[in-house]
Amino acid sequence: MLIFNTILLIHFFCFALYLCVLLAQWQDYNTRVRGASGLILGILLLLTGITLVALKYPHVNYYKVVPKTGLFALVTIVNVRFGGKTYTKTAYYTLIAATLLAACIAVIRV
Repeated sequence: MLIFNTILLIHFFCFALYLCVLLAQWQDYNTRVRGASGLILGILLLLTGITLVALKYPHVNYYKVVPKTGLFALVTIVNVRFGGKTYTKTAYYTLIAATLLAACIAVIRV
């Protein structure tokens, strides 16, 4: 249980930091070129999420896991599409909406 809670805490902090990285670009999303911090946090989110599912395997709540995985796939597609370039308004707001929707899915009890 301690391992699961530790990984869950790391997952939460990576998620919160990723959201902070997105919100830090609020004023200049169309001029600021992204650094590698979003990529590193995304990889950590993916790895900790897979680890959490593996630790909870027989009792996985697929109603939460599948939509969150789809949203993170959308975030990945947008980030790959705009790699090394600045975000468009649609891409930036899509990233924020998908990230916040994933957070809502994570805290809702099913």
